[in-house]
Amino acid sequence: MRVPYWPMPPVSAPPHAVARVRAARLARSSKPFLARGGIKGARCDGCRLVPGHCMCHLRPNLQTVSGICLLMADIEALKPSNTGWLAADVVVDTYAFGWARTETDPTLLALLADPQWQPYVVFPGEYVAPQRVVHAVHEASGPSAKRPLFILLDGTWAEARKMFRKSPYLDRFPVLSLSPAQLSRYQLRRSHRDDHFCTSEVAALCLELAGEVRVAETLDAYLEVYTHHYLRAKQQLPVEREGPASMRWRGLGLAA
Repeated sequence: MRVPYWPMPPVSAPPHAVARVRAARLARSSKPFLARGGIKGARCDGCRLVPGHCMCHLRPNLQTVSGICLLMADIEALKPSNTGWLAADVVVDTYAFGWARTETDPTLLALLADPQWQPYVVFPGEYVAPQRVVHAVHEASGPSAKRPLFILLDGTWAEARKMFRKSPYLDRFPVLSLSPAQLSRYQLRRSHRDDHFCTSEVAALCLELAGEVRVAETLDAYLEVYTHHYLRAKQQLPVEREGPASMRWRGLGLAA
């Protein structure tokens, strides 16, 4: 197993980055956020599922060389089906920021300027000038190597395109264009295109490109478990402890 090297970061990832963005957005709300078509009833603050389907005990919280930076559309952090939350569960160095066109969080700018990181904006290359597009990530090794920081635009496709166009502070970074062979298996919200991936699927693909295959597999399996728990709660059915999602999770040597 590779032993990663990195200095102590001057910008520290919070205990749960998306939970922080969610709390800040709720504090600005004038009325409660009501998710449409989701599970009903009180939800666990840790996993957003109803108590009988809680999966907080499964949270793996892994150390990685790579980092993830989520730029989140206005109400994205409030949605129970948001999967950027899952990336923050799994990858310790996950940062999250609410996006606004007219102002930028100075903590985000400090993170992007931190010399330990090499930021990559993850976005389809067909919408970007060719000279900015890359398809590979250099693995971090040695004391002078920079760690990959994957910037994921977390929202609907229309919101992601708006964030990409109207965030000039991202213009100096390379754009990582993914060409995955598999189709999206995300079942909680459906895009009109099968090649549009949910945020945790994109994060897993980025981690795999960076050589962190074990973490990528864990995040992908974690999404499968969350999807199963979420849909079973919505259908008012118990979790299948011997179902495919749980079996895959245990197959990775993770508690179930």
